[in-house]
Amino acid sequence: MVSEETLRTTSVSTRVPDRIESPGAGGRPGTRAWTTRLMILGIVLTALNLRPTITSLGALLEEVRDGLGMSGSVAGLLTSVPPLCFALFGSLAPRLARRFGPAAVVCAGMAAIATGLVFRPYTGTTAGFVAASALALMGIAVSNVLMPVIVKSWFPDRVGSMTGLYSMALALGTSAAAAVTVPLTEALGGTWQTGLTAWATLAAVAVLPWLPFVRTGGGRRTRSTGDTGRAAGGAGRGAAVGSGPARRDAAAGSGPARREVPGESGAVPGGGAAPRVTRSRTAWALAVFFGLQATAAYITMGWMPQIFRDAGVPADTAGVLLAVTMVMGVPLAFVIPRLATRLPHQGPIAVALGLCGLLSYAGLYLAPAGGAWVWALLLGVSNCSFPLALTLVGMRARTGEGVAKLSAFAQSTGYLISIPGPLLVGVLYQHSGGWGLPLALMAALMVPQIAVGALAGRDRMIEDETAPTGR
Repeated sequence: MVSEETLRTTSVSTRVPDRIESPGAGGRPGTRAWTTRLMILGIVLTALNLRPTITSLGALLEEVRDGLGMSGSVAGLLTSVPPLCFALFGSLAPRLARRFGPAAVVCAGMAAIATGLVFRPYTGTTAGFVAASALALMGIAVSNVLMPVIVKSWFPDRVGSMTGLYSMALALGTSAAAAVTVPLTEALGGTWQTGLTAWATLAAVAVLPWLPFVRTGGGRRTRSTGDTGRAAGGAGRGAAVGSGPARRDAAAGSGPARREVPGESGAVPGGGAAPRVTRSRTAWALAVFFGLQATAAYITMGWMPQIFRDAGVPADTAGVLLAVTMVMGVPLAFVIPRLATRLPHQGPIAVALGLCGLLSYAGLYLAPAGGAWVWALLLGVSNCSFPLALTLVGMRARTGEGVAKLSAFAQSTGYLISIPGPLLVGVLYQHSGGWGLPLALMAALMVPQIAVGALAGRDRMIEDETAPTGR
């Protein structure tokens, strides 16, 4: 459970200061255009690096287990490391950004990913492999949190299109790592170490566009006080990548804008009294929904190729199947948020996505190889509960501060909820020797995901649920 103090710190820390400069701001148009293009390049390259650390390992998990002597239980622990790192290190991102600037933190995050990916295959021990993976995941965690803040700061009038570009690049990096890792490993000599290390090159390249912004001390545009107030509301809900409905943007920018000094207590521009999200049933439903969908996603990324390989599917084909699952997020990340904002109740979407998950789990149990492509597509649709969850974060609060607090609570609590799932799957797989029990666990977790998704989809506002009574 996340304390109110933690939420207060997160919401305050993600505010955008009144005067934020970009390199070349106020200079010649050619310079401004150059820095804008460089920022777009940095955003795209960063997004491409936010998932290959995870999905490249899933494609080669059997080889890694054999090489390091891992048991199924330890491999399950390894697949639980990403949500643990996201919950722990992601909470540090706002404070680091206040001290060093978002661009510097993202640049350091890309460097951490590259360093971790270089060292983790050659540590020679499971503990070293996990430690190096944690370093890379730390870089992913802080970048994951700050990228939406940078998008909102640099492109306040194009948040939807830039978020779409960012989401598409993230899905492309996710699916490419799943599809290419095995063939790339064979092309580089056939050892899993070289196949995993190769992705460090992409992370190293992603460091380069951020260096000019680090040198100039910021990487964010200058705006008027009113614009800054609106950006603060958007930045505070920076975790809501890919949602971008107009309703949420309007809520985040509502109310009179005023000057805010980072570090002041409490209010974010556009907000009233801070809602206590832990008293909101909708907030809890959304947090549990976020956690259960994250559980399903990390189990899929970590174990799905192994399920197909155990059924006799070749390793390279299993990687492509995972890529198919991941790439489904590209078009649906655009469709689902727009559909959600047009419906009075988003629960039916959560139910439909959950039913796709249940059908895919049944298919993986009954005919994992025979219907592999169908099950991969259904899993891809089910995994799009993620953009739905992010959209609901923006729709269940009226104010900028409300969205910021709800986002911090739902994601922090949700990632903590998701930690045991991949570990339990590994333990069940190790001790049962098959996929019957793990798939039964995954199906059992999908049932409450559907239920809390329907609850979170009701047209409720956390400010109404947490308002003092008797007034």
